[in-house]
Amino acid sequence: MKLLQNLLIICLMLLSSSTALAQKDSIALQRKARKMVRQGNELYQQKKYADASVSYRKALDKSSYYDKASYNLGNALYESKNFKEAAPQFELSAKTATDKSTKAEAYHNLGNSLMETKNYQGAVDAFKNSLRNNPNDDETRYNLAVAKDKLKKEKQKNKDDKNKDNKDKKDKDNKNKDKEKDKKEGDDDKKKKEGDDDKEKKDEKDKDKDGKGDKEQDKKQDPKKDDKKDQKQKPKPQQGKMSPQQIKQLLESLNNEEKKTQKKMNAKKAKGKKVKQEKDW
Repeated sequence: MKLLQNLLIICLMLLSSSTALAQKDSIALQRKARKMVRQGNELYQQKKYADASVSYRKALDKSSYYDKASYNLGNALYESKNFKEAAPQFELSAKTATDKSTKAEAYHNLGNSLMETKNYQGAVDAFKNSLRNNPNDDETRYNLAVAKDKLKKEKQKNKDDKNKDNKDKKDKDNKNKDKEKDKKEGDDDKKKKEGDDDKEKKDEKDKDKDGKGDKEQDKKQDPKKDDKKDQKQKPKPQQGKMSPQQIKQLLESLNNEEKKTQKKMNAKKAKGKKVKQEKDW
């Protein structure tokens, strides 16, 4: 029993010793954090906002819930126009702040950062929280009115854009429907035309077939008919028809023959006639 009591006393002593050391380390870290904040403030006054941001981050590394370090870091980032990184620092400071004045200022600066990033709904909420902690801040009230106006215009613009998108989509759908309708009608007309052409070709083919069949049938019934027709169409030679030159040559030939015949007859006649001789008196 006595041994157990001694062990319990030793444990309590060790626990108290570790707690004292932790508290000592915590106090040392807090001192270092405050020192880094002071350095950051000096750099901030010199408008060396980037260097000031480094000092404030070091202070937060020593004490992560040091609200002054987070608030001042937010201000340095805001002055550097790094609004997206500034907003969460002001939000952290507003949550960790113990007095309403600090909360109001943190929410006010948070609203300004969100306004710069065009997060108007978030800015409206931040300015409202700032006024809850400090209702008499006219600057915050004015910023809230501006944020509400921008939010209203943004919603109206989004509504108009949505209506425009819906209208464009509807017009596009109607246009596509018209195209499909025109295409369908064109395809139907094409099919109809092709059907008419096929029908016309078929009719012509049947007609040619029927005509050829009739001709062959007629020829089969009267085979001499086509032969007579062919003979009529074939030119016949004209008998006894002579050219003027041939007639002239023929007449000359007949005339010559007639002269020869007459000459022979005169010769024969002269030969049989007595010759009258003249007496020499």
